[in-house]
Amino acid sequence: MPSAAAPIISSVQKLVLYETRARYFLVGSNHAETKHRVLKIDRTEPRDLVVIDDRHVYTQQEVKELLGRLDLGNRTKMGQKGSSGLFRAVTAFGVVGFVRFLEGYYIVLITKRRKMADIGGHAIYKIEDTNLIYIPNDSVRVTHPDEARYLRIFQNVDLSSNFYFSYSYDLSHSLQYNLTVLRMPLEMLKSETTQARQESFDIFEDEGLVTQGGSGVFGICSEPYMKYVWNGELLEVIKNTVHRDWLLYIIHGFCGQSKLLIYGRPVYVSLIARRSSKFAGTRFLKRGANCEGDVANEVETEQILCDASVMSFTAGSYSSYVQVRGSVPLSWSQDISTMMPKPPITLDQADPFARVAALHFDQMLQRFGSPLIILNLVKERERRKHERILSEELVAAVTYLNQFLPPEHTIVYIPWDMAKYTKSKLCNVLDRLNVIAESVVKKTGFFVNRPDSYCSILRPDEKWNELGGCVIPTGRLQTGVLRTNCVDCLDRTNTAQFMVGKCALAYQLYSLGLIDKPNLQFDTDAVRQIDDTNVCVLDADRQDSINLFLGVFHPTEGKPHLWELPTDFYLHHKNTMELLLTRRSYTHWWTPEVIKYLPLPYDEVTCAANLKKLIVKKFHKHEEEIDIHNEFFRPHELSSFDDTFCLAMTSSARDFMPKTIGIDPSPFTVRKPDETGKSVLGNKSNREEAVLQRKTAASAPPPPSEEAVSSSSEDDSGTDREDEGSVSQRSTPVKMADTGDSAKAMENVVQSMKDVYGINLSDGLSEDDLSIYSRFVQLGQSQHKQDKSGQKHCVQCSDGVIKLTPISAFSQDNIYEVQPPRVDRRSTEIFHAHLQASKGVMQPLGKEDTAMYREYIRNRYL
Repeated sequence: MPSAAAPIISSVQKLVLYETRARYFLVGSNHAETKHRVLKIDRTEPRDLVVIDDRHVYTQQEVKELLGRLDLGNRTKMGQKGSSGLFRAVTAFGVVGFVRFLEGYYIVLITKRRKMADIGGHAIYKIEDTNLIYIPNDSVRVTHPDEARYLRIFQNVDLSSNFYFSYSYDLSHSLQYNLTVLRMPLEMLKSETTQARQESFDIFEDEGLVTQGGSGVFGICSEPYMKYVWNGELLEVIKNTVHRDWLLYIIHGFCGQSKLLIYGRPVYVSLIARRSSKFAGTRFLKRGANCEGDVANEVETEQILCDASVMSFTAGSYSSYVQVRGSVPLSWSQDISTMMPKPPITLDQADPFARVAALHFDQMLQRFGSPLIILNLVKERERRKHERILSEELVAAVTYLNQFLPPEHTIVYIPWDMAKYTKSKLCNVLDRLNVIAESVVKKTGFFVNRPDSYCSILRPDEKWNELGGCVIPTGRLQTGVLRTNCVDCLDRTNTAQFMVGKCALAYQLYSLGLIDKPNLQFDTDAVRQIDDTNVCVLDADRQDSINLFLGVFHPTEGKPHLWELPTDFYLHHKNTMELLLTRRSYTHWWTPEVIKYLPLPYDEVTCAANLKKLIVKKFHKHEEEIDIHNEFFRPHELSSFDDTFCLAMTSSARDFMPKTIGIDPSPFTVRKPDETGKSVLGNKSNREEAVLQRKTAASAPPPPSEEAVSSSSEDDSGTDREDEGSVSQRSTPVKMADTGDSAKAMENVVQSMKDVYGINLSDGLSEDDLSIYSRFVQLGQSQHKQDKSGQKHCVQCSDGVIKLTPISAFSQDNIYEVQPPRVDRRSTEIFHAHLQASKGVMQPLGKEDTAMYREYIRNRYL
């Protein structure tokens, strides 16, 4: 039986919508167009949605025959000779969902996408454009005067702005969760899946889930975390009637990826920000938390590192760190009825038992484990009480809840009045934040899918030994999370999260063996990259549009319209009588199962409840649903390197490293300020310069020395340099004059070498050394200006060029070509072992090698 599972790749990635008068036929296929599925959507129902999925997997030939029969049958029924009965309406890449206002249903299709990131070969796309298509036929359409207004409100949520999806990677979960699911014991998955199929209806029954013995690979797909899914309500109407591949879940937030080039070794740095769809809204209109513990403006930010030289989840090296921001988890609001710079803050209801905060922290314990760390940046000292109202209430809530938690799992509360420290001249805000960040990362740890390096075990770092989290045989797990909040979750929260992300990035790089100590300096290309991709994920969408899009409000005939409601408070809060029926204990305020597994997050624990959330299917090892190699490289279609390898992504070597010759290319090198006192790149004062360089990097002209060499070569010769066999620019960066003043020629040589290599050969060299070097350059040019007769004896030509006769033992010998000697057997074996090591096949070390390595370590570090 296989030891690991693979993510299931959706087989519906290309869609074509065909239209007849009575039906829409939505044909979906995978990238290779070898497997097809068909949805039939009835157009004769004015209000109801009728979607039929036969769940049959068609071949390309079968789909062509089906469409041909539909075309012929509808053409005959229409009775119009020569006209087509089946029309191709639109081409798409996914279904966002179905929505209805006061008339019939609409279907929302993704018509344009753009690849933004790649994680382990799994592509992440951004929605670029969508199409909203009305389903009922015009002959059965029942018009309503307010339909157009609801349609405009719905379309105010711009789906082409910060909405993302993937066909194979679950964006609603963290990398730690996704990789933990793949490593769950397959025997338990098999038995639990069998039991689940016996207890409930299985929509995948037609696929024949294999749970018996035999060879193959298990594919796993987990249920999305609906808190971060934004089209869950739009897909709810078809969720239980269609195959899972039709359900494409999208998130709202940010997704970006950049590349650290560490002396030629590529490392991808990805940032994924997930905005919560619960209690979502615009600034000032949504504050605090609702009655279910969901807070406003909640965003989960995850930074992922992966060694881009190996893209497999099972063989590659991956690391991630997660932190959260959100509104203060209390029942509070701000009155914006009067125009004021700082609207007054009011507590909407008394909560002596911290019920709202308890619900919120219970959710966090279930998803992240312990410890929960609150970094509260709200002001504590004010002349007039404003923000301090929230600080005092939050302290009281945390103090009350901590009474009943086990001491080792209590909520850690860190108050820090950032505004006060910013005004003080005696305190460095970044230094203080760096101390806080170090303590936070040490408490929570981070995720890495590989054991600690052997060098870290031999000479462990002090900070590394103090690191928290959970150590497992396959790596490390992050347990707990940092929750940062101020009042608006903007500037102060951004700064704090950036400092924590910088600190975590150092540990992640150290865990992957990329730096020798878990420290990162400011003004380095690596830190500048995460600063460039940092976000505060907020938009200016209208509250009505968000409520309509998320399904918080459903238009109903005979009831008040959305724009007629005086407040949307009751849309986001349950009925008070329902809360009384589900009232929790005031002391044991947590979910019993959650507290039992701490510090591990309950969602990642292997238990019956979590196993039932997984969909498991057995595949042949070469089937397309689990073949990430073909999914990434797509050998079946014509593709470009730009699309496949993300060459357009931000790169530390191209976009952040100064364009100066002779500097250290490492992304961990501190870039010193230049003569003007400004940083070379990356400071906010010259951020425009960095952006301009990124935009013009691809079309930048060659270095000045190369241009000068090229022009001087053409001017001196007057003919094509390739025809006369002149020296290439890379071999000899200058062209010596055949005649003329030798001192002037030597000056040109020294100047060009200074431009290219950043050194001056004339410093500290004697006249004899300079004359020897000048003679060497002349010999090199003479060697390449041989006549075409091929004579090898020494002659003096009329142009003064000397022809040399090779006297080496090699059959062919000049400054450009040699015949290498034969390699002995031992050297060949070492070379082949090196090639095998690049593929992950390591050779066992002999006694001599082990003794030599230990001696090296002892002399070097001990």
